[in-house]
Amino acid sequence: MRYGVLSASQGNIFNFHINRKLSRYYLILFFVTIKIGLNLLAVPHFGLQRDELLYITLGDHLDWGYKEIPPFIAFLARISTSVFGPAIFASRIFSTIFCGLITWFTGLMVLEFGGKKFAIAVACLATIVSPAFAASGYLFEPIVFDQLWWLLSAWLIARYISTRNAKYIYLTGLVTGMGILTKYSMAFFILALIVGLLATKQRKLFWNKHVLYAASIALLVFLPNLVWETRHHFPFVTQMHELRTQQLSAITPLEFIIQQLLVNSVVLFVWLPGMWLLLFAPALCKFRFMAFGYLVLFVFLLIMAGKNYYILGAYPMLFAAGGYGIEKWLGRSPYGVRAAVLAMLIIPNLVIFPMAIPVFNLDQTIALYRYEGQLMPFLLFETKWDDNKLHPVTQNYGDMIGWNEMVRKVASVYNHLSPDQQKHTQIYADNYGEASSLHLYGKQYHLPEVISLNSSFSMWAPPKLDADYIIYVDEKGGRNVKKFRPDVATCRKIDEITDPLAVERGTGIFLITHPKAGFNNIYQRQFAEARLK
Repeated sequence: MRYGVLSASQGNIFNFHINRKLSRYYLILFFVTIKIGLNLLAVPHFGLQRDELLYITLGDHLDWGYKEIPPFIAFLARISTSVFGPAIFASRIFSTIFCGLITWFTGLMVLEFGGKKFAIAVACLATIVSPAFAASGYLFEPIVFDQLWWLLSAWLIARYISTRNAKYIYLTGLVTGMGILTKYSMAFFILALIVGLLATKQRKLFWNKHVLYAASIALLVFLPNLVWETRHHFPFVTQMHELRTQQLSAITPLEFIIQQLLVNSVVLFVWLPGMWLLLFAPALCKFRFMAFGYLVLFVFLLIMAGKNYYILGAYPMLFAAGGYGIEKWLGRSPYGVRAAVLAMLIIPNLVIFPMAIPVFNLDQTIALYRYEGQLMPFLLFETKWDDNKLHPVTQNYGDMIGWNEMVRKVASVYNHLSPDQQKHTQIYADNYGEASSLHLYGKQYHLPEVISLNSSFSMWAPPKLDADYIIYVDEKGGRNVKKFRPDVATCRKIDEITDPLAVERGTGIFLITHPKAGFNNIYQRQFAEARLK
């Protein structure tokens, strides 16, 4: 054989390795297709959720920051509505794509650990059947994008450790910047990984100039948002303080621990072994920083009374390690044993899956909840809302219902006014869900732009209400609007939301006529308070 020329046998071995590698990529792609298919199946069955309505509205008010969230999702909203229009499918196209990418990079993480086909199947299937990932992945919300940035940053660091190719460090800087533009939780995850790296032999990663340059890239990417936050007196800090005092204070450490054990259902038996292996298995010792990073973040959220979904983005890397470990433990077990393991992941979650993602239409979902509630009463907690009462559907689904009814009834009130009265009419809504739905769906009824002091709507609200007629959407059914009654000529309830499945059921629609100076004084005080938050 001449130098540089492969023999026939060597060529066959080379082709075998290439084909085997490609077959693993095809397997990952197979699970990506399933994940995307399930998301697409769920898209048409319910309307847009309350938070989705807000994020799409933010896309119509592009800026480098908002009270609730950094600007990344608003830019995605503007792209989707500009390219595809306002349809529900268009709104959820990016979350569907990112869901598929989470499954893809989970598979790549398995390959990084040294796993093969069965490990890929276990890990990728975990991202599909986990109720937490199913529920958080199909809606147009920042959490799915945040999850991808977390996983991608961990994978890029792992690739650098394996290859010492500096491009992965620079890409980590870019991903970190994009992640912080998506949710500020990305900064906490990166800090947790840094602590994990410093706690292991991989601390030497920081002894090169590329890390400093990568950090500069991250800073440069999210700098516009940092400038925006500074100019607006850091509304994120105010929001987090309110969230901690009003909601998070009710979460006990024990509840947080239990939720982490339950949130992924039987996939617990994938990520928990994955955590153990990352901590103690010699074969994965160079990736131990991931386990330490998870534990740092877990303890931090435990102390800060964080919500259970705050840490979801850290689980795919544990799924990958768990898939690798299960494959190693099973060794050359018969195919029947391996099939049984996969079935154990799938079958128990079939019961919970429709509660997490609406793969059935509304009537079928209600019937399924009723049947499962009778058969397995312990699942009824899924349909308990903030009012501590049981309902036919989950609160998340209830937040997707009733918006069209509300906008239609507001439009009916507006259209009963004369053309001259309409010219002197304003619409006011109490919460961001009502305001966002009126902003998006009101266009087809030619309604005037809605006004609200809730959430980011306060940033573009007018300093006063000066119309002769005000259509007031009261989330409390009349308890909020009553404070204005002494300062208006008339305040009459015209209609309310009646859909029994809607969280907004009972929301009242009032027509206020000829408000006096006292009315505007109350509004201006509320306006000033909202701007300070």
